[in-house]
Amino acid sequence: METLLTPELSAKYHGGGYWIDRTITDYLDDVAAATPDKVAFIDHRRQITYAQLRAEVDRCALGLLELGVQPGDVVSFQLPNWIEWIVVHYAATRIGAISNPLVPIFREREVALMIRLAGSKVAVIPESFRDFDYPAMYAGLDGALPSLEHTLVVGSSFDEFMATPWETRRDPTALAALHPAGDDVSLLIFTSGTTGEPKGVMHTHNTLVAANLPLPARLGITDDTVFHIASTLAHLTGFLYGARLNVQNGATCVLQDVWDRTEFVRLVGEHRISYTSGATPFLHDFIAAENLPYSDVSSLKLFCCMGAPIPRAIVDQARETVPGMVVLGGWGQTENALVTLGVPRSPIEKIVGTDGYPWPGMEIRTVDMDGADLPAGQQGRLQVRGPSLFVGYLNRLDDTRASFDGDWFDTGDLGVIDADGYLKIAGRTKDIIIRGGENIPVAFVENVFYEHPKIEAVALVGLPDPRLQERACACVVLKPDADGFTFDEMREYLASKGLAKQYWPERLEVLEALPTTPSGKIQKFHLRSTLTEGEKA
Repeated sequence: METLLTPELSAKYHGGGYWIDRTITDYLDDVAAATPDKVAFIDHRRQITYAQLRAEVDRCALGLLELGVQPGDVVSFQLPNWIEWIVVHYAATRIGAISNPLVPIFREREVALMIRLAGSKVAVIPESFRDFDYPAMYAGLDGALPSLEHTLVVGSSFDEFMATPWETRRDPTALAALHPAGDDVSLLIFTSGTTGEPKGVMHTHNTLVAANLPLPARLGITDDTVFHIASTLAHLTGFLYGARLNVQNGATCVLQDVWDRTEFVRLVGEHRISYTSGATPFLHDFIAAENLPYSDVSSLKLFCCMGAPIPRAIVDQARETVPGMVVLGGWGQTENALVTLGVPRSPIEKIVGTDGYPWPGMEIRTVDMDGADLPAGQQGRLQVRGPSLFVGYLNRLDDTRASFDGDWFDTGDLGVIDADGYLKIAGRTKDIIIRGGENIPVAFVENVFYEHPKIEAVALVGLPDPRLQERACACVVLKPDADGFTFDEMREYLASKGLAKQYWPERLEVLEALPTTPSGKIQKFHLRSTLTEGEKA
């Protein structure tokens, strides 16, 4: 896997104390030795102590070796927020393999593309989740996944795999010899593509550990903190703050596999949850939960919102409903983790009016279209550099280089940095729709539409939504001989193409033509304006 990591860059962040050459399993070993009986993770099916987790991780790691997985090989896992997710990720890390988590909502089209690009040797999937048959989907993809040698199913073959005493076949002490270097690639995670297909973002052990190091000092996290995550662990937010942050701090994390606001309220009371991270709609749902008025949620001290601005009305309502809870907004991307986050003692204007302040080591700047630095208060292209920045896109070294201006990564967002250094995201230069914290890869979805024999042209645009931030509308132009195209027909077609349901547009507009520039480029801003005004009328 070619990356942009250079000896000079490595020396810079090692010298600054940001890269410390520790892996997540080093933290696991430390906590398991110090507090073996402490609960590490809880899901709705079981809970596991640190000593038990270390034992399961080692057994899984030995089993992966028995299946032929070697350092540098890719292990994919499309699992819900279950403890098995944690075990597989940590086991892959233990032997120097690369974790490739896939979002559970992905279906045939996304799964085939991502596993093929990753060249995964092993995949771990659930037998069923939310009434979907994953083994049947993977069986149907058999010929499309040439690198995949083994598919393990939680609920059947994975359980047998974990029950096998691999330590009788392989020497467990051999695991120590496979300990990866801090600058080795550890994570391959796909982000929404703007050129037709998703991109595989590569992170090292050092970039991932560095992303979590500043949180205790900024947020007062200790080993007594009880974390919660409902965002999928296969997004970087869930990955960092659900699968790893508690282990780096010797704490407990409660995993919620299906978001339900009343269940979250119940979990807070039962487990005394003190910290959660998620998209802004989660906060909206929480403060409107039917059981909140008569439940004890006094333990919840921090609600960190990523992925969308926090409306002032929601923050005010949250402060009134849960007086002891601080709401903080943050901004980051798959490529750079969490770059900015609010400071708990910030004025309310900073919390609701900005996307936070940079982490130690992370630098932000805005530049004009020619790349010249802009002063505070002026909107420009947002660029980032720092120790939690990714090291490249898989098999796209040229695309990776094109995303950088020197050592500054061009985020594709527009931003304003105020005189105090706080960031406010002003818009996007990349064509992505954000629906409830989930990035919808516009070009990828549009390409599916273009495969329909009735469709001449299509433009997918995001329309404002008070809860989800945006919802998708498909604007299509039909071929002259087409006899119409209905919303139900669209849904049936997308289902037949194996597109994740969360990517399906929630509105369809059949138009005679799409607005374009003289050069033929579709003017999506004009479509958004017209459709939004039509809703108001």
